[in-house]
Amino acid sequence: MFTDLLPLSLHVDAALLASSGLWSLALYLALPAVSDRLMDLLIRWFDFAERSLYFSTEEFEKTRTVRESQNAFYASIFSVIPFLGFGFLMHLCLSQAIGTVATLGLSGLASATAGVWETMKPKNSNQK
Repeated sequence: MFTDLLPLSLHVDAALLASSGLWSLALYLALPAVSDRLMDLLIRWFDFAERSLYFSTEEFEKTRTVRESQNAFYASIFSVIPFLGFGFLMHLCLSQAIGTVATLGLSGLASATAGVWETMKPKNSNQK
């Protein structure tokens, strides 16, 4: 299969991937202000970085809506990366303290709780 094509063997711990992913999901859902702020910062940075690629103002203004939409998409993708890192750190710290199986269960419970909280909390009409 695929492992025969690679000259080295890669051991992927399924509990590590699952627990890290669940912890990152729980953190992403529990901290919407952080994720929104991070996404806004990334959008501003992408817009600033892309401005230096254009020499004329007319060409820059002509493609503004497309670029802003594309930068918002990229920012939403890249804003998940810090949460994946913190989810990995949560898994490592808690697996040393309480064990891998308990960490996996706790991460599932945390992500389910954060999902229910996000679903049930009242939405403000004056938010973005």
